[in-house]
Amino acid sequence: MKYFLSSIKKYKSLSSKNSFFSRLNFRCFFVLLFSWAQPAVADNTEQPLFSNYKITEIASGLSSPWSMVQLNKNTYLVSERTGSLRLISKGNVSEPIKNVPSVFARSQGGLMDLVLHPNFEQNQWIYITYAFGKREQNALRLIRAKLQANQLVDQQELLTIAPWKDTPVHYGARLTFLKDNSLLLTSGDGFDYRESAQKPDSLLGKIIRLADDGSIPADNPFVKDPAVRSEIWSFGHRNPQGIAYDAKRDKVYSNEHGPKGGDEINLIEKGKNYGWPVITQGVDYSGALITPFKEYRGMEQPLVDWTPSIAPSSLVVYYGLMFPELNGNLLSTTLKSKELRRVKLVNSAIQLQQSLFTEINARLRHVMVNKQGAIMLLTDDGRVLEVSR
Repeated sequence: MKYFLSSIKKYKSLSSKNSFFSRLNFRCFFVLLFSWAQPAVADNTEQPLFSNYKITEIASGLSSPWSMVQLNKNTYLVSERTGSLRLISKGNVSEPIKNVPSVFARSQGGLMDLVLHPNFEQNQWIYITYAFGKREQNALRLIRAKLQANQLVDQQELLTIAPWKDTPVHYGARLTFLKDNSLLLTSGDGFDYRESAQKPDSLLGKIIRLADDGSIPADNPFVKDPAVRSEIWSFGHRNPQGIAYDAKRDKVYSNEHGPKGGDEINLIEKGKNYGWPVITQGVDYSGALITPFKEYRGMEQPLVDWTPSIAPSSLVVYYGLMFPELNGNLLSTTLKSKELRRVKLVNSAIQLQQSLFTEINARLRHVMVNKQGAIMLLTDDGRVLEVSR
């Protein structure tokens, strides 16, 4: 709590009167006095990971696949950003699932993440995020539903991100469950609303924690502060498109898109401020300076910084029997660099990074580990791929 209040006071102080930071207004301001930061951890792409793997195409021809979950040994449910859910098995793609809610499918908006309840075999709940509304007024929405006879039933709206925005980008939209069955949801800053990432009354630019029924847990960090939205778990995020709970370490990791540079992996802890847009290693796409600060008291530094950007798009922590050399490693799909980026941790320190599966030569949208320990990938060009031993 003290970090939140301290950060808000400093943010207001920076923005007050006619200060330099106010004149910046987080918008384009060409300054050449600051050069890009180099990556905090150098890549180690020459150390071989393994040579004994194969990549198999499970399906193709999908329309902007965004997320997938494994329903049973041979069947996956895949979301297409354009608005459809489909069942996938080797070589087979179903007709669209019926009764999927209408989505705002424009630019980065559409049907997005999927996650199964930890007790899915008993309760059958599937959690879904999507962009809702229209160009002038849209938001990220979270629902849960069940899949029966090729259609969604028992739909329940759990949260719609507030306030509404008029930009079709920076939704965040990723989900992960914690050990107590509460749910974390990433919310982007809406691009043109970057200042909202620091505002306590906005859910833009935040990581949000809910109970599995959509209610607000009593132990959320700001639940007793009437000036702060009770759903907020952490704040100061730009566009976090990957989040993963590591049950063995009992830690949460999230990756997020920076601007031009400043892509990150963060160790997410309750109540903490991750700095955007007050601190960043990146600059505006135009080359303008967003902020003069790369660090600031009360704001967290990333576990990993990627400058230049690689555009991380999803995240898992690998545990499985198929590739034991990857156990405990963070795996991020990337869009710009067209790779699966491996980050190996030893005692919470980065030991190495490695670029994997560049032979796929496609923007990688989503990664998951299936029940057999294989690495499942979705590509922006419409393929479902399996990496196995």
